[in-house]
Amino acid sequence: MAKKIDTVTVEVVRNLLMSIAEETYGIIVRSAYSTNMKERRDVCTAVIDPDGNSVAQVESLAALLGSMLSVVPNIYEKFGRENVHPGDMFIANDPYHGGGNHLPDIVIAAPAFVGDKLVGWIANIAHHSDIGGKVPGSTSGDADSLFQEGIRIPVIRIRERDQLIPSVLDLLLDNTRVPQEREGDLTAQMSANLIGVQRIQEAYRRYGDDLEACMKELVAYSERRVRAVVATLPDGEYSYTDYVDGCGDKYPDPLPIRVKITVAGDSLTFDFTGTAQQIKAPINVPYPCTKAAVFFSVKALMGDDIPANEGINRAVNIIAPKGCIVNPTEPSPIGAQIDCCQRIPDAIFGALAPIFPDTAVTAGNGACTTTILAGEGAIGTDSVFIFHEVIAGGGGASRIFDGLSGVQVNMTNTSNMPIEATEMEFTKILARKYELKTDTGGAGEMRGGLGIERELEVLQDDVLYTGLGDRHKFHPWGLQGGGEGGVGAFYRVSAQDGSVTRMGHKTTSLPLKKGDVIRVITPGAGGYGDPKKRPAAKVLQDVVEGKVSLQAARDQYGVVITNEDGIHYAVDEQATSDLR
Repeated sequence: MAKKIDTVTVEVVRNLLMSIAEETYGIIVRSAYSTNMKERRDVCTAVIDPDGNSVAQVESLAALLGSMLSVVPNIYEKFGRENVHPGDMFIANDPYHGGGNHLPDIVIAAPAFVGDKLVGWIANIAHHSDIGGKVPGSTSGDADSLFQEGIRIPVIRIRERDQLIPSVLDLLLDNTRVPQEREGDLTAQMSANLIGVQRIQEAYRRYGDDLEACMKELVAYSERRVRAVVATLPDGEYSYTDYVDGCGDKYPDPLPIRVKITVAGDSLTFDFTGTAQQIKAPINVPYPCTKAAVFFSVKALMGDDIPANEGINRAVNIIAPKGCIVNPTEPSPIGAQIDCCQRIPDAIFGALAPIFPDTAVTAGNGACTTTILAGEGAIGTDSVFIFHEVIAGGGGASRIFDGLSGVQVNMTNTSNMPIEATEMEFTKILARKYELKTDTGGAGEMRGGLGIERELEVLQDDVLYTGLGDRHKFHPWGLQGGGEGGVGAFYRVSAQDGSVTRMGHKTTSLPLKKGDVIRVITPGAGGYGDPKKRPAAKVLQDVVEGKVSLQAARDQYGVVITNEDGIHYAVDEQATSDLR
């Protein structure tokens, strides 16, 4: 029977454990080699209890939670708890065998011992810019097998009893196009774990066995909190279907993501029966990622004060038939799974919006709009550069707030890649434009957030471009009469003749010439409520700020705005009254 512990101590320990996770996260961001980690912060860290349950995790990237929630149980299954020793570290990236979400995501976990007693674990996961495979960046839009996407790392030791295993590191570095960068990033991850282990040991020396008791209570508390919210909801079945655009020329047809959510007492079941079957294209979502998407959705709807830990998983049931696109079989490709994974929260929010009117949001950009540029001429000892950027878009509106513009949503939460960092570290790339895209936010009493337009020029020949995105066909939906958000698009502007060519939403390793420009437009977000109820003063402000055009103000909001001198804007009250 678990030891009872007072609530004050539990809360103090909760904050202590969060501080450990946040400290290790900061270490990786400050010491990593790649812009992927130090600028975009494509990193997540967690503290895990001795039984393998996540008890504290940085709320950075929801997409990475699946791996963090399962890494230690997978270590125990493979090696046995009795064969884990002080000073060990374990590494993995294969989601079919206890690793990350896709092969570029590498998880490293380290046990914390005090004497012979295992008192906890520290773990982190980070997205690496290249881990081998058929294309630079290890993420393509046309892979038909996992074997094309990079080196697969099952759960193995990378450190044993405080000693690095050089052969493991050599194997990884020999299978990446940028070994100097990989070594720097892996070293940052391992170094962060060393500090995290020390912090957990210090916590145990302070609290003794009460530390584990607090960990168990934190998990139980999160489960109770979720179940308490569910118990207040009306029993019933709530369904929604959203769609992924497809995947390239081979799979042009929409792929449905269907969810039926059953509320019964304090029980919550998510059933994905009827979702599209897995395909031979890289947008299949491994089950740990599906689990993470449900985890995120539950927490987002039910309260940001619920601690993010294993307790949330215990409060829900998930049905995902084997062989469907959200629970594929090995070796289905998964490199661009995030574009499909993003649709899971959209479907869940759509289903539960009627019973969560205060926290439900409209569909956001719902993609992970990725630009990868690779070519010769890297800074440092690596022979090539690999630029990897995930460009933000519109955030969904709610009943009381406009959606945020130029943000990551749902399963992604990476930071902006500053133009200065881009041009300093990737000298063969020049940023031509980086701005919000007018009229991409769905009209509504609460307006949806805007997408982004970004242009990048390549300054040499033989640069390969890969563009991965979604919601190029299916607009982000609105709620309660709100309008749809704008869709995304990829364009190539030719240096030779200035011609503009629209590319597909899954473009892989397209050769570019010096002076060619890649133009990326990301999706906006849906609006909430009747646009005609939006105060005219807010519409005027939107126009002044360039978020809404004069034409859209008239056509969508019924607000007539004059701009006779090209500088000053004003609402035509009479004309607006006539339209409204």
